[in-house]
Amino acid sequence: MLALAVLVAVPLAGCGAPPELEQRSGGPATPTGTGAPSATASPTPVPSATPPLPPVVPPVTPDTGTVAVACRGGPSKDRIIRLVRGASGVLPSGSRVTVRTGPLCADDWQYTVLAVSGYEDLTVVSRGRPESLKLVTAGTDVCTIEVRTGAPTGIRTLACEGSGLGPVA
Repeated sequence: MLALAVLVAVPLAGCGAPPELEQRSGGPATPTGTGAPSATASPTPVPSATPPLPPVVPPVTPDTGTVAVACRGGPSKDRIIRLVRGASGVLPSGSRVTVRTGPLCADDWQYTVLAVSGYEDLTVVSRGRPESLKLVTAGTDVCTIEVRTGAPTGIRTLACEGSGLGPVA
């Protein structure tokens, strides 16, 4: 039992304040701030004379089908009107037609809004190259199955959001 008491007392005897922190009166000392800095202190960073460069962000090239933009290289407004007047028979040959919007392109699809005298505006969705243009649909509601499932986002957004169906995912 005595051995057990000695084993417990010996490690506890080393506990307490280190001698350099004890005052002569026996209480803990108040730091004076006159001690030298330790060798393990990290150095204070010196501000750089030149500011760091911003990170380089590569330019983002949007997918050509995401947004419908003014068509470069055709088809022209006249080409769209001829397409609608032609074999499709959508417009009578004598009607006065002007282009209100477009043609706007996304990938190889086009979106155009025509003003037809005496009628509501006619929305036209077509696709293909200017020399081999194909009429997809024309009317006041052009959000057809073919447009919803096949058209690029830019055309689908124009054709379907204004039709009362709301945005198409």
